[in-house]
Amino acid sequence: MELVAKPNKYELGEMLLEIGSLLMVSGANTERVKVTISRIAGAFCCDSDLMITNHALMITLTYKDNIKTFTSVKWVPNMHLNFNLISDISTMSWKIVEEKWSVERINKEMKLLDRKPLYPRFAVLFLVALAGASFCRLFGGGLIEMILCFSGSFLGLFVRQETMKLKFNFYVCIFFAALTSSFLVGLYSFLNPEGEFIHALSTSVLFLIPGVPMINSFSDLIDGNILNGTTRGVNVLVIAFAIALGLMVSLLIFNLH
Repeated sequence: MELVAKPNKYELGEMLLEIGSLLMVSGANTERVKVTISRIAGAFCCDSDLMITNHALMITLTYKDNIKTFTSVKWVPNMHLNFNLISDISTMSWKIVEEKWSVERINKEMKLLDRKPLYPRFAVLFLVALAGASFCRLFGGGLIEMILCFSGSFLGLFVRQETMKLKFNFYVCIFFAALTSSFLVGLYSFLNPEGEFIHALSTSVLFLIPGVPMINSFSDLIDGNILNGTTRGVNVLVIAFAIALGLMVSLLIFNLH
């Protein structure tokens, strides 16, 4: 166990905001962020009041002597799922409480956690496409439809990743991904009017379904975080609309019914 000097209030506040931001971006729900931040703040003998919105965090720290306070706001970027990071931060928060880590040590650990390599891009593309083909089979699709779904999901996810890199609007990225995936299936049906395509078409965009925001929306509503739950629920509806719009454009292009 290391002895901890009382941290500068600005350093502590900025560190807590950074941790909260990483949790939000990685897909943690509102209550998980509040509990984790409160746990770490308590290890430094101060109370934290956290206000969380869809794209911003505001924290106020009050020390036990009620003399020092700190208030700051941090912008939160779009979600980029990383459940491993959420688990690692949760584990780290308990170590901070038990081992009395300093702010410097926490910052060093956060840098190491944030630099942990993610899965290789090709592996993600391949496995997501394979999952789409598997769903196609579960829905009753044959071999040709599974190949179409695999190819459509692979290309759709690739397009989404590339448009995100180019900093397109998030919903436009979803639209282009859905359009790409369904366009490939629509092209096959146009060239092979007698072939089956409905199962491939309906499952080629399943990788875009916003499962985590949907779960977080219900979780926030149940926990009493009505504003965040409603905001995330509306976000889910807009994503669903972007997916449906991409599918509709493909159907109109190839005059599918």
